[in-house]
Amino acid sequence: MNKKYKIIFSKFAEDDLTEIIGYYQSNNNEFYRKLFFSIEEKINQLKDFPKHGRIVPELEKQNIVDYRELIEGNYRIIYVIHDRSIIIHTIIDSRRNLEELIIKKLMRSL
Repeated sequence: MNKKYKIIFSKFAEDDLTEIIGYYQSNNNEFYRKLFFSIEEKINQLKDFPKHGRIVPELEKQNIVDYRELIEGNYRIIYVIHDRSIIIHTIIDSRRNLEELIIKKLMRSL
């Protein structure tokens, strides 16, 4: 029997999801629930299919190939596979500049 992968959210990913859902919750109560469940469903698929997401193209150009992503609507769910765990690092709006956002996130952690 194939053992499922464990999903782990980084602090960044937790903050991202809280911010995204909080924004829509105050503006569109029905949409925020739909968005939350669609993101949750997409992430839960990784338990069985961890390599389902593609390598993040912007990082691949820099020869960083450990990070993968899933797309759900306008959001990019960026994660890494580590042993039998999936670590969700961030959930970002795909309409924003990934490199700029990653630098900002790294600066927050200093």
